[in-house]
Amino acid sequence: MIIIKDKIKAFIFDLDGVITDTAKYHYLGWKRLAEEEGIDFSKEDNEELRGVSRRKSLEILLDGREVSEEEKEEMMERKNGYYQEFINEITEEDLLPGIKEIIMELRKRNFKLAVASSSRNVKPVIKNLGVGDIFDTISDGHSVNNAKPAPDIFLHTAEKLEVAPESCVVIEDAKAGIVAALRANMIAVGIGPDARVGKAHYRYDQVKDIELEEILG
Repeated sequence: MIIIKDKIKAFIFDLDGVITDTAKYHYLGWKRLAEEEGIDFSKEDNEELRGVSRRKSLEILLDGREVSEEEKEEMMERKNGYYQEFINEITEEDLLPGIKEIIMELRKRNFKLAVASSSRNVKPVIKNLGVGDIFDTISDGHSVNNAKPAPDIFLHTAEKLEVAPESCVVIEDAKAGIVAALRANMIAVGIGPDARVGKAHYRYDQVKDIELEEILG
């Protein structure tokens, strides 16, 4: 992909690990479910769930255990209930360092802004963080059928923004999200270790390390 920097029109942000760290709440929710089901589940195991859908996460957690569709639905709802208990306590103080400054600077420069996350709880989290009015659109786990690493959620978001995919920058912290952004023919910015997001066009250790001038030229 040839990056034409003056063609950049929009920035699309993942939620977990980019805007706030709800990953820890997902972990606690899955861990509680795992304990109830007699399944060993560690923080290392949780890394496999980063950036993937709730259903796929449950399948990874079950690791081949056969359960009915009805049982799967009940487990997903139970985990989500635990997660919602945690996120109800989120406030603006839970924004990751540097993220508000970045999105406010981009807004000042008239870029279109969006959130695209596999989570189905994006809107209440964004509202609790106090940044809901800053974004032009929000796409979540209800928006498309195919979760990351499929490009669907990013293509859907670009369409809602009325911006061509190649004019969008995606900021992600998950391998599945980076793959999805690349498949969507978008500019990928990875947050985290090279082993996880090394395929991105740009990589930074933390959100606060992002250099907009490097991306925008």
